[in-house]
Amino acid sequence: MLQPKKTKFRREQKNRMKGNAQRGNQLAFGSFGLKTLENCWLTAQQIEAARQAISRRMNREGQIWIRVFPSKPFTKKPLSTRMGKGKGDPQGFVCPITPGRILFEAEGVSLEIARDAMKLAASKLPVDTKFIVRRDYVE
Repeated sequence: MLQPKKTKFRREQKNRMKGNAQRGNQLAFGSFGLKTLENCWLTAQQIEAARQAISRRMNREGQIWIRVFPSKPFTKKPLSTRMGKGKGDPQGFVCPITPGRILFEAEGVSLEIARDAMKLAASKLPVDTKFIVRRDYVE
């Protein structure tokens, strides 16, 4: 499971997700990618499930890059707890995603296999995505 080795603070504020991705919005490593179309928080479990789906559909051929990392801790208070009494305990880590962010990249497989693998990974994620291909890609 992805999570930071060390954090400076245990709890963090929520913050706002507005606007489009300013970085991580273009293919940098592979020829194929999965790009988001809306805001969300991706948990470490969702990223791992999508990665496994891509890896298995590609039959462990080619190479995969994960372009996001869950470094933001999120907290949760126990059920049936009254308001007040401070912030809850950290439950896990998330990655705030804005539209246009590339989540995964792939290389070394055919276009059809890559499209199929990314479609399967997209079904594991709570956000609308789009399959993209490098502009200078030649089969």
